[in-house]
Amino acid sequence: MYAVLAITILVLVVIMMAVKVVPQQRAYIVERLGKYHNTLQPGINFVVPFVDRMAYKHGLKEQAYDIQEQICITRDNVQVRVDGVIFLQVIDPMKASYGINDYVFAVTQLAQTTMRSEIGKIDLDKTFVERMAINIAVVEAIDQAAIGWGVKVLRYEIRNISPPQTVLMAMEKQMQAEREKRAVILESEGRQQSSINVAQGQKERVVLESEGLKFQQINEAEGEANAILAVAQATAESIRLVADAIQTNRGMEAVQLRVAEQYIEQFGNLAKEGNTMIIPANLTDISSIVATAMSVVKETKAKD
Repeated sequence: MYAVLAITILVLVVIMMAVKVVPQQRAYIVERLGKYHNTLQPGINFVVPFVDRMAYKHGLKEQAYDIQEQICITRDNVQVRVDGVIFLQVIDPMKASYGINDYVFAVTQLAQTTMRSEIGKIDLDKTFVERMAINIAVVEAIDQAAIGWGVKVLRYEIRNISPPQTVLMAMEKQMQAEREKRAVILESEGRQQSSINVAQGQKERVVLESEGLKFQQINEAEGEANAILAVAQATAESIRLVADAIQTNRGMEAVQLRVAEQYIEQFGNLAKEGNTMIIPANLTDISSIVATAMSVVKETKAKD
């Protein structure tokens, strides 16, 4: 009875030892008699009890590891503290088991040494803007060395770059000076642009005023010309009307009367303007004066 129970328990133990269930994204390394035999994949697997053993267990998921803070020296001899985080994944469980003793320690150490090397190639001012280039350089350097370790470095990210406090104060003063310089430059450019705008405005004003004066003079000249033309046309029309009137039956009598009136009116004006006046000898003989004027009119008419 006891023997059967013992045998049953032994069989169950052997079966349990022979059946291995591997979780998803995991890989087990099996050694048979101390030598690598195979890699168990996720699911149910069978091994030989007391002969095979699970030597290594690896996770196949992406893993993140901190890179401890370290002191690096830039190309311009400034000490900075740099830390980061590295992301890697086991792609060959056998190499990760037998290619190196501790791939995590190896990768982190290589990341630190590569970081020091890359920081030493650039100046302090460029360390903050060259983060992406530094990250890529670290990944490439570790990837070349990790080929035989069965791991793949996916990416590396710098978390902090901390210069000394004195350097930070100097950088702050430099940035303040740069901001003040830009402010002065912008102010001077503003004054220059303002002066240019004022000069341009004055130039345009002078041009507009000269054009306005030019148009004014043209308009005044055209107005005077039109006025002279209108006076000339009116004079010509009046002369024509007088000439037409002279051609009528009693036109000559009207001309004689008008000449006599003008003669008397002009001598009256001369008498008002001065105390001394030269009087023609025949002033009392108005008829003779009128006859003389009429003879001129008749001669002119005869020529026409």
